[in-house]
Amino acid sequence: MAQNRRGKKYQDALKQVDRNKSYSVEEAVELVKKIDFAKFDATVEVVFNLDVDTKQADQQLRGAVVLPNGTGKDQKVVVFAKGDKAKEAEEAGADVVGEADLAEKIQNGWLDFDVAIATPDMMAQVGRLGRVLGPKGLMPNPKTGTVTMDVKKAVSDSKSGKVTYRTDRDGNVAVIIGKSSFDADKLVGNFKTIEDLIVKNRPASVKGSYITNLSISTTFGPGVKVDLESF
Repeated sequence: MAQNRRGKKYQDALKQVDRNKSYSVEEAVELVKKIDFAKFDATVEVVFNLDVDTKQADQQLRGAVVLPNGTGKDQKVVVFAKGDKAKEAEEAGADVVGEADLAEKIQNGWLDFDVAIATPDMMAQVGRLGRVLGPKGLMPNPKTGTVTMDVKKAVSDSKSGKVTYRTDRDGNVAVIIGKSSFDADKLVGNFKTIEDLIVKNRPASVKGSYITNLSISTTFGPGVKVDLESF
């Protein structure tokens, strides 16, 4: 029923997808590019459905990786740091660097950024922003490399195509792999980087099937199912 309420452009795109077929990664990428109907450079996303129990701490995946071909998005980065580390962040290209002043600005509702990085000594202040940053997925975290003393690398990585990933409560991991304007081979390269990471980080306690479903789509376009044997 939900699909029937979609617009005509979506329905036309959907007609070009064989719902009974699982495509190779290369075919899926070519198809989502072909059927994309957005009037802007749409984001391409891959969604892995994993047979994991997210209620178990050891079966929750979370991390970050720098995509070899970038994301096509200009990331706005803020850094909580002071002294030499603040200077290091500025020289690395951070958009906004601050301490209590930055925390207060965010507390008052300013969220015009994509990535927040903090040095460990700033986490006492940043921790108070959990209710603001947490729901937006912006809270600095050591697992994603955003709580670190190496702010130069953290800023550089964020600016050059770093993406974060984590399982939602249903066991899905959704990750951006680029833009619809990307050459197909660049999207495939980014996909394989993510796929390798998901496989490598398979929880030891997960037995049997692991990746149960996989699809690629653009911002408004329908998902295209990927053959799990094709990579």
